Amino acid sequence: MWHVYLCDRRGKVYTGITTDLGHRMRQHRARLLHSEPHADRHAAARREQEIKGWRRERKLALIQGRR
Repeated sequence: MWHVYLCDRRGKVYTGITTDLGHRMRQHRARLLHSEPHADRHAAARREQEIKGWRRERKLALIQGRR
């Protein structure tokens, strides 16, 4: 299972993909804000690129559940 995640890295919203959320948050020394499961790496990478194209305000709306 792959995950797209958004985390807080020193006040910035960072977006990435991983198979191990806990390990990745420790690597980033970050706080997990949002994650979405995906069946394969390709689907996760597509979603990651979509989210990375968004402005901060839209990312915050996703985190708050307003999409």
